[in-house]
Amino acid sequence: MINLMREDMTNPYQNSATAKLIAERIRDLAHRKTQADIAAEAGFANANMVTYLKNGKNKVPLDRMPSLAKALEVDPAYLMRLALDQAVGATAAKAIIEIFGTPASENERGWLAELRDVSDNSDPRMTARSRSALRGIFGK
Repeated sequence: MINLMREDMTNPYQNSATAKLIAERIRDLAHRKTQADIAAEAGFANANMVTYLKNGKNKVPLDRMPSLAKALEVDPAYLMRLALDQAVGATAAKAIIEIFGTPASENERGWLAELRDVSDNSDPRMTARSRSALRGIFGK
């Protein structure tokens, strides 16, 4: 129990979606990039910073978001959305998103473009039927 508590104190963000995504991308890119390569591409002076982010020891610095997303080869809007919650907490992240809107990933922008195309830019309402059809695509 004490070790578990110590782990949570030294790695307070270990269970965050951000840390999990970073760990997954590092694993996926390992055949082409080292963590030191990723750290350098992201502009971190200390190569260990990527390890700290992956293990949840540190929060992702928001000013490094664009370069880190590029180094990890992930959509910056997606990484920003995850990191906002980690950086400022759910309540503050909700307020930021309420004011500025939800960052949309490139994939989400593709869905939106297709929706506009198939609806002839008619601004269709989300109905129970359309919601059900969309959820069905994802098995929900």
